[in-house]
Amino acid sequence: MASQIQDRLTTDQDLLLMQEGMLMRKVKTKNWKKLRYFRLQNDGMMVRHARQAEGKAKPTFSISDVETIRNGHDSELLRSLAEEFPLEKGFTIVFHGRRPNLDLVANTVEEAQNWIRGLQLLVDLVTSMDQQERLDQWLRDWFQRGDKNQDGRMTFQEVQRLLHLMNVKMDQEYALSLFQAADVSHSKTLEGEEFVQFYKALTKRTEVEELFQNFSSDGQKLTLLEFVDFLREEQKERDCTSDLALEFIDLYEPSDSGKLRHVLSMDGFLRYLCSKDGDIFNPACLPIYQDMTQPLNHYFINSSHNTYLLGDQICGQSSVEGYIRVLKRGCRCVEMDVWDGPNGEPIVYHGYTLTTRILFKDVVAAVAQYAFQTSNYPVILSLENHCSWEQQLTMARYLTEILGDQLLSTTLDGLLPNRLPSPEQLQGKILVKGKKLRTLVEDSDDEEEEDPDLEMMKEQGSVLELESCCEIQPQELIPGNKDKDRKVVKRLLFSLPVCCQVMAQVPSSVSGSLLLPKQKSKIILCPALSSLVVYLKSVSFYSFLHSKNNYHFYEVSSFSEAKAKSLIKEAGNEFVQHNAWQLSRVYPSGLRTDSSNYNPQELWNAGCQMVAMNMQTAGHAMDIYDGLFRQNGGCGYVLKPEFLRDIQSSFHPERPINPHKAQILLVQVISGQQLPKVDDTKEKSIVDPLVKVQIFGIPADTAQQETNYVENNGFNPHWGKTLCFRVLVPELAILRFVVKDYDWKSRNDFIGQYTLPLTCMKQGYRHVHLLSRDGTSLHPASIFVYICIRKDMDDES
Repeated sequence: MASQIQDRLTTDQDLLLMQEGMLMRKVKTKNWKKLRYFRLQNDGMMVRHARQAEGKAKPTFSISDVETIRNGHDSELLRSLAEEFPLEKGFTIVFHGRRPNLDLVANTVEEAQNWIRGLQLLVDLVTSMDQQERLDQWLRDWFQRGDKNQDGRMTFQEVQRLLHLMNVKMDQEYALSLFQAADVSHSKTLEGEEFVQFYKALTKRTEVEELFQNFSSDGQKLTLLEFVDFLREEQKERDCTSDLALEFIDLYEPSDSGKLRHVLSMDGFLRYLCSKDGDIFNPACLPIYQDMTQPLNHYFINSSHNTYLLGDQICGQSSVEGYIRVLKRGCRCVEMDVWDGPNGEPIVYHGYTLTTRILFKDVVAAVAQYAFQTSNYPVILSLENHCSWEQQLTMARYLTEILGDQLLSTTLDGLLPNRLPSPEQLQGKILVKGKKLRTLVEDSDDEEEEDPDLEMMKEQGSVLELESCCEIQPQELIPGNKDKDRKVVKRLLFSLPVCCQVMAQVPSSVSGSLLLPKQKSKIILCPALSSLVVYLKSVSFYSFLHSKNNYHFYEVSSFSEAKAKSLIKEAGNEFVQHNAWQLSRVYPSGLRTDSSNYNPQELWNAGCQMVAMNMQTAGHAMDIYDGLFRQNGGCGYVLKPEFLRDIQSSFHPERPINPHKAQILLVQVISGQQLPKVDDTKEKSIVDPLVKVQIFGIPADTAQQETNYVENNGFNPHWGKTLCFRVLVPELAILRFVVKDYDWKSRNDFIGQYTLPLTCMKQGYRHVHLLSRDGTSLHPASIFVYICIRKDMDDES
């Protein structure tokens, strides 16, 4: 069970100092700053903290939860305290998922550097682990937890407690027999390798052994030809050759003699099934594999709503961190609501609410730094401009100066295009989406000849109607229910300054009683800011016919979720055709004050490209979203199916017709492995897991089925249940596996999930490696399934 981490713990000076512990200041807010004693545990994987050196320590974080470490200069919170604490003494620990950052201030610069270097070393070592090393480390973690008196050995009583911690309820006599069989030293304790053998006995995979026996002629090994047969017949590896089988044997067979003889042992077979090559997600879909040379409107684009918010829409915190997080997870369209701020500095926040404010220039600086760390494809800045003329000039200056060459401020090559450029052409570029005074043709003509009227417009600007700032649309108010309407408006706006545009559209029966004004707000658009909008001019939507007759391919309309869903029902095919030539952005209802999300699939079905989400909020909607964008290198752009790219498409998202051939999807849910507890604090609670399989797609394809539950076993439950689905439009289908803890008294508790596009799914015997509610790995938790797709014979007849 030795590892690089264990070796470095005894030799690296930074790690030795971290194990001794250090008093540092934990900083949560400008006003919450408290001394705590932080110490790296002897396993090198857990950091704990206490009020003082000898105090009772509590777990703070696991190294496997850490994404990166930033110095104080890169911390939004620590920068705000620079006069109180030198930035060189501070650092920030950034976690995977949606967990808040941890800001710490050491007593000296050197102590801060000890922790920064030591933590980064550990994170790098964990990140570089292969499958077997990760399992070894996982076992070491469990051994540490089970070894209550930390003497390096485990008694049977400690093993019994460990079994409960590991989600296993086992007959005591059977557990004792496994313990005694592993105790080869007869010391009545388990050490090192003995504990590994105990674990192997505990995790014996009878369902995998049976599968192995079915293809092995002698029950001891798979020959090269037998393994090729398995890959072709069961795994549906269509291009399988001896070379592929040899490659897998070389990767996963643990014994050198097996590799030399070109055979796969049972251990090697299991390693293959648990590897990335045995994963349900097709490895061919992981890198960028799609055509990236088509116009932007031919792609689904990973998009964020109110990106600055870390919490709710009314009182939540606005933070630059919101932009950093979504950009690092592959988001390519971020939103900025910009308002006049003090001292001539534009600010970003959710207008007419109590959300906190951040500086526009800080947001632009964060975008400049993080835009292309995950993906080199273009980033779109969706500007909601509410600023005065003077502060719009400041916005234009910051965008130009801070973004520099990253900012796209003219058409590519200075030429007048006839379609939107492609992600490939726009690599490394940041595009501004917003209101624009003129068309691209007028911009082009202006380069050759100045117009006196145009000069006046440049000097004076133009008056434009301000788009809805709190994003409540009239159709979201319920007709005929005046009391309900009044409650909605009061809840959002009564105690806050008034959003004039929204209230102008509220029925008089409601607004009259609230004494609210009805006039629309106006804004004078500054030409300097207008000129930075090139390919993404925001325009109001009136009808599909109006857009076709009056708008250009580079103009973008935004839709509330209610409006978009209504259009899909009323004119689904027209919406599809509209999205085949023009970009659409859809945003969540203003009534989602808790930052909840809609189902993005409904909008993708109509070809809507920028389906914006509240990415700070976990849940099944974000699972679907992450599932779609998990493919194509996680670059934030996914090519739409061909029938959504055709301006003469006959596809209707509510009523699909041929040539879309139906498929039958069979999912056999076989078993589960090392499922986590719902509540780690309850040692003796053991989950009763069940698996729900869901398909999200067109309405006719959307369905779910589930297995029975297995009582008191989260360690190696067995279901053996086959579920059957009929899928009409597989190109749009998303498959979600969710594992839950059955509870007859209340709603079943969430354990883990995994979501992927049906087009990226591999057939055969596959492991589904589960993710947490936040989308982070729950390694080694998984479920073992068999997947089969066949044509629907009824459809052909």
